[in-house]
Amino acid sequence: MHLEGRRPRDSMKSTWRNDKSQWGFAHKFLITLDAFHQYPDQEVPVHAKTDPLPALSQWSTHRYILLRALWPIALQYLYIALTGWRLHPVGAFLLYTVAMQLNSIREVKILRRLAHKYGFLDGDKHERDQVPDAGVDKVFWSVQMTTTIRPMFTIFLAYRSKEPFSLSWWLPLELALYSVVLDFWFYLYHRGCHELDGLWKYHRTHHLTKHPSPLLSSYADSEQEFLEIALIPLLTYGTLKYVFGLPMGFHDWWICHEYIIFAEAFGHSGLRVYSTTPSIVSPLLKLFRCELVVEDHDLHHRKGWRKSQNYGKQTRLWDRIFGTCGERIEAADSNIDYNNSVDFPLW
Repeated sequence: MHLEGRRPRDSMKSTWRNDKSQWGFAHKFLITLDAFHQYPDQEVPVHAKTDPLPALSQWSTHRYILLRALWPIALQYLYIALTGWRLHPVGAFLLYTVAMQLNSIREVKILRRLAHKYGFLDGDKHERDQVPDAGVDKVFWSVQMTTTIRPMFTIFLAYRSKEPFSLSWWLPLELALYSVVLDFWFYLYHRGCHELDGLWKYHRTHHLTKHPSPLLSSYADSEQEFLEIALIPLLTYGTLKYVFGLPMGFHDWWICHEYIIFAEAFGHSGLRVYSTTPSIVSPLLKLFRCELVVEDHDLHHRKGWRKSQNYGKQTRLWDRIFGTCGERIEAADSNIDYNNSVDFPLW
């Protein structure tokens, strides 16, 4: 346990779900949301580190993400077809914000079901962290910011009501490059957060969780949230549009966001399966041992503090280039059971 600069609000003690006397609006909201990583009255299977990991199929994650990304686009098309009106930017913001929220909640609930079937990484040593008593309000606002700020910037920069459909033939290339370019900017920022005092003071809150869960994926100080939710995606958008010259229309960018949101929740789930971050370039990255799996970021939380490893959150490309890859434990190559394939459910 790191005692550096310990503060009362650093406590990860969690009792509030069983003590209604603590409940305020944020507590009731999270209870209603029911996006916790585990059912309170059910056990999760526990595995030894050497037990083989089942392999999650990539096609099933692509299927899930694309269908979830396309339904609000189809709803927008239906609205235009039935009314003959263009969707106002405010209407588009509301539609795609709600879509991102519903998609995220559904993903977390599916991850919970899978956890009760396959267990968690490091489950023989420690349970997953709960939302702490001192951080309920922080988690509430993190959930709101994550699912509203990104659609807001996308609408502001890319949405054109007179051009309601902006899906382009360049989308496969945009999807391939988006995670790699975003991870470049994220790597620089994230490594800086660990090595520079001026940034670490904002990042340390995120590292209070050693066994994170999807609800804790955005558990951070507001300064870090701004950098991750707004600045990094904006730098990525600017790089692809103005440096690479790609269209990056509204719907293209929306689908890119859906891939990133999926990966962020999955990457903080601790789910004990072998799964690379869903991306068109994942097979190519794997050839060069640059693919990211759930355990990579899990180990970053578990073993990392000021000095860490596995700084990437979409790939290990930049970790591999700059020499900051860590060794896997449960997801080592010899421990993967490729014959035991897992599909990510649609619902």
